[in-house]
Amino acid sequence: MGLFSSLFGKRESTDFKALFVEGAIILDVRTATEFNNSHIKNAKNIAVQDLSTQLSKLNKNKPIITCCASGIRSASAEAILKKAGFNAYNGGGWQSLQNKLK
Repeated sequence: MGLFSSLFGKRESTDFKALFVEGAIILDVRTATEFNNSHIKNAKNIAVQDLSTQLSKLNKNKPIITCCASGIRSASAEAILKKAGFNAYNGGGWQSLQNKLK
């Protein structure tokens, strides 16, 4: 077992494509400008800094896959959503996530 795994435990792999096919919401937490430049088709956009005040715009009955440019903001968004009772997953960078959804 590697040092990272021994310190933090093995992280189970998430099947993002299966979640998406089952109706998961893709939530892009980049700024509106970043989102408007390019994004995953049908993704919702709420910037991570606005997420706490915009939770009512999201459906608690559907899983949410967060994404951003690199995975840092999406990790923060995942934590905010989980704390609020959502079933959330960090999809990491949007381009990488887009490839996983194909």
